[in-house]
Amino acid sequence: MGEFAGFIQDKLEVKLLILYIADRLIEPASFDAFQELSKVDKGVGYFVFAECLADLVRTEHLSLQRDKYAITQKGRDNIRACESTLPYTVRLQTDREVDLYNHKLRRSTLVTSDLKARPGGGYTLALSLSDELDSVMRLELLVTQERTGKRLQRNFQQNAERIYTKVLEALHLDYREQQGEPAQAAQGREGPQPAEAPAQGEE
Repeated sequence: MGEFAGFIQDKLEVKLLILYIADRLIEPASFDAFQELSKVDKGVGYFVFAECLADLVRTEHLSLQRDKYAITQKGRDNIRACESTLPYTVRLQTDREVDLYNHKLRRSTLVTSDLKARPGGGYTLALSLSDELDSVMRLELLVTQERTGKRLQRNFQQNAERIYTKVLEALHLDYREQQGEPAQAAQGREGPQPAEAPAQGEE
């Protein structure tokens, strides 16, 4: 068996695969991200991948800034002219994996959390959920222990949309009914009560 065991058969195709990935990412990505995405073809080994990535930077098909790789216009022109030479199954699987990765990137900008120590003790946990246009929900919580804050932070990052739905459900509940007090009766005591008419014969 040769150096390449998958659909990719030579270093030129490895470079095309890397450019194909870079052309579809919504923002620059790290070495590890590119390597993970290139695993759509099991035949692309670590050392061949690293060599091809470095070559693409050297030939200015990719740029490298702050440990993040981004496609250049030269790289974009080249891959769009040659991408059809990549095996179809590799392109199909790459599209799926890059779409998932881009979804995670978008979500990371919409769901944010921050845990900071308070001068008087404890920690402030700030949680935020946004859509594409504006902030949807902001929460600030006081937690006494850092590990508790990190657990809540992690849970929010993973389940922000579900938590938002639960908060809305909780806000819509009529808690007077849950306490065994009919809402209508409770509403009747809110505000001034009408005076009772005197019984016949009373003044």
